[in-house]
Amino acid sequence: MNVVLDAHELACERDDRWLFDSLELHLRDGDIVRIEGANGSGKTSLLKLLTGQLVPDAGRIEWHGQPLARAREAFRRSLLFIGHEPGVAAALTAQENLAWSAAMAGVGVSAAAIDDALAGVGLTGFEDVAANQLSAGQRRRIALARLDLVPRPLWILDEPFTAIDRHGVAWLEQRVLSHGEQGGAVIMTTHHTFQANDRVDSLILGATA
Repeated sequence: MNVVLDAHELACERDDRWLFDSLELHLRDGDIVRIEGANGSGKTSLLKLLTGQLVPDAGRIEWHGQPLARAREAFRRSLLFIGHEPGVAAALTAQENLAWSAAMAGVGVSAAAIDDALAGVGLTGFEDVAANQLSAGQRRRIALARLDLVPRPLWILDEPFTAIDRHGVAWLEQRVLSHGEQGGAVIMTTHHTFQANDRVDSLILGATA
């Protein structure tokens, strides 16, 4: 399988301490990688490096063999990133939030496709409700509906299981596994243990003193 995202000798320093150094990550088509570690070990910082939001203090990141900075446009068109905060506009409805997300991604979607994506995450009946009237779990589901609405081969997800109930957890676990089976790649921070744990690789970051 092709290596799609490569991190070589990656290092990150924050507040005069090294969160990690000499980190290697070689993500291939179909890989699902769970990043684990204690609070303060650099999990979110690593995701920000891998998505190009931060610049590493040492090492390099490549997308399909090209430096990330040089391949930025191709990388952006291939990436779906959902951060620890769901990135949902409080004043917009669930439908409006997804329409905005699709437009920002350059994806044309119909109202029916948006409603189907919301139905997939269990938000039927809440399509025209403002996000500020929904629970934290429901707002998370709006964000997760992008997984079906905005097709991208690479998913980078920061604590995607946060605030969702057991039905949502089961749906998301199956959705992640299905994406890998279809040749997509997933990197996520989570403490969640998958039922099909043999399909998921782990990268454990050590906590710093």
